[in-house]
Amino acid sequence: MKKLLLLALSLTAAFTLAACDGADGEFAENPDIVGIEGGAGIMAAADNALDDYNLEMDLLTSSETAMVSQLGSAIENEEWIVVTGWIPHFKFSEYNLKFLEDPQGTFGAAEDIVPVGRTGLTDDHPDVVELLNNIYFDENTFGDLIGAFIEADQDDTDYDAAYTWYENNSDVWEAWIPEGADGEGAELEVGYVSWEDGITQAHAIKVLLEEEMNYDVTLIMADAGPVFQDLANGNLDFMPHAWLPHTHAQYAESFSDDWEEYHPNFEGARIGLVVPEYVTIDSIDELNEYFD
Repeated sequence: MKKLLLLALSLTAAFTLAACDGADGEFAENPDIVGIEGGAGIMAAADNALDDYNLEMDLLTSSETAMVSQLGSAIENEEWIVVTGWIPHFKFSEYNLKFLEDPQGTFGAAEDIVPVGRTGLTDDHPDVVELLNNIYFDENTFGDLIGAFIEADQDDTDYDAAYTWYENNSDVWEAWIPEGADGEGAELEVGYVSWEDGITQAHAIKVLLEEEMNYDVTLIMADAGPVFQDLANGNLDFMPHAWLPHTHAQYAESFSDDWEEYHPNFEGARIGLVVPEYVTIDSIDELNEYFD
């Protein structure tokens, strides 16, 4: 997760809009879709979109850092660009962006990000569950949280980044803290998957529980399968970022009888193709038509 803005000036140069008419900043032919790492789920969906929409475009494999850098460069010059994108992500708080409509449904429907806890957590630690039910981010506040990690100094840990966010955003989190909460030093084990929303939320919640509610929190990162299995077995107390009802549907079907589900902390999580607001089309199926 560390320092997404430090990488790949060379990659940015390699993506310097080869299809662009240098005289006026408009594409003379279809632009490429600037993607991220090969093997990411969004890249598989974007590759499917090339077929589903018969797009006369290439999907560039790069990195999240290079994609964001290329996006910022294009926006600075008000140039056309199409990137793989997802919410929550800090770029939506940095730039005015929009998802292209997806009438074929290639990228799937929007989802909620939902904290889930082991059976009995409400009885054992009702103030923790109250906190989890109170936590809510919109696009901007989640973008600010992710941005705190992006902008952290090179030597900072993820905990340091979360603590910086905690110090600078009391107006966001103060209302989440249950009145009079005191965990009296009780230990909690919190699982998360190595996704931006998981890393950032898990560390931010650790800071809130320790600094504001007197708990001792251990964070455990693992793949989704082991996290949900340990949650169902009672080996973890909660995880803050189940994507429901689609992405983590297989785990919900297998384990939902063995966990407690709380209020979504983010609504409208989604993936797709993203362009700056000034781009004059609104749907993926307009891309070829625009460049004919």
